[in-house]
Amino acid sequence: MPFHGTYDHSLDAKNRLTVPARFRPQLAGGVMLVKGFEPCLQLYPAADYEVIARQALATVNPLSPEARELKRHLYGNAMPGELDGAGRIMLPGPFLTYAGISRDAVVWGAGDCLEIWDKSSHQDYDSGLIPRAADHIASLGHTA
Repeated sequence: MPFHGTYDHSLDAKNRLTVPARFRPQLAGGVMLVKGFEPCLQLYPAADYEVIARQALATVNPLSPEARELKRHLYGNAMPGELDGAGRIMLPGPFLTYAGISRDAVVWGAGDCLEIWDKSSHQDYDSGLIPRAADHIASLGHTA
């Protein structure tokens, strides 16, 4: 089941984020927390992330500078974890700093993962998303 929807959450005093209950079964087998390409964090089912990382590297010359950089991003900026008994995930300080998350966060369904955004950054990004998405669809030869 793909991850859908937008959910407002706040971190607790120990920097734990409560994952929406509807997604916990998909994440019960372990998670991979990843620094996203945008200023956000991504939360994948662990097994799915490994497949995505391998697919991303499959068409790149493994000895090229691009492959080395991509490996560093895909593996160096990813951290395995598990949801605790209350359905929470600990967000480490360096990850929070990267995404600019202090307390108020948005959990955003992104199909194959959940994205975790700072609430203000999410509002700024989302405000222009629909026009950009329409432009992306048009560039692929589809009409929005």
